[in-house]
Amino acid sequence: MKYRGVLLPKIIAALELLGQFWLFTVEMFKQMVRKPFRWYLVAEQLEKIGVFSIPIILLSSLTIGMIFSLQLGSFLSMFRAEMLVGAAVAKTLSRELAPVVTALMLIARNGSAMTAEIGTMRATEQIDAMETMSVNPIQYLAVPRVIASILAFPVLTAIANIVGVLGSYFISVMVRKVDKAGFLDQLYSYVDPVDIISGFIKAAVMGLLVSTICCFYGYYAKGGSRGVGDAATKAVVVSSVGILVADYIMADIMLKVLFD
Repeated sequence: MKYRGVLLPKIIAALELLGQFWLFTVEMFKQMVRKPFRWYLVAEQLEKIGVFSIPIILLSSLTIGMIFSLQLGSFLSMFRAEMLVGAAVAKTLSRELAPVVTALMLIARNGSAMTAEIGTMRATEQIDAMETMSVNPIQYLAVPRVIASILAFPVLTAIANIVGVLGSYFISVMVRKVDKAGFLDQLYSYVDPVDIISGFIKAAVMGLLVSTICCFYGYYAKGGSRGVGDAATKAVVVSSVGILVADYIMADIMLKVLFD
């Protein structure tokens, strides 16, 4: 009975939060197809989420490609198979690393900012003012961010793929003196378009998931400035765990559907 008294309120609160998130998501999808379509807000968010995030994506993907090539090259050298480094790095980046790392970087840079911005509007009663003026806050605040994330995440993932392979090329060919022709030949032979497409699908789903979670926590933030900080922290943690779980589910499905 003691454990029931402790756990039951937490279970009920978690179910209420899940139901609230479901209703928020349904309303957001409804507002996506309703007029007015504020494309200028989508363009503004594309600049914030996409263009301004390019430097951190370049740096993170370059270092990941270099580190992965360094470690994998040392292992494959025992089997005289150093030329496979580029193919292994490109395949791993395109299928898994690029979309996941891109999503994590964008959560840190943009996800917390989304939550804090919308949460501050809730704390200062700007969202209430929108409702008074018959402006749907979800359509005005959440929908542009979600659409921009769905569009920007795959593009940034493509950039991460290219830069990560360039980092691998630099370490393998320039530093470890792997044959350039063999490196490129193995890269072209083993990396298929379906590998890249699967990564883009994952990136788009992660963009939807991250932006929806972050907007949700910001929209329902309460408790003033402290509540906004708590909401931003929860949004980062939940969206980070969420994309890892979603990545496993999508990887399992794609292995059965696309790669069989």
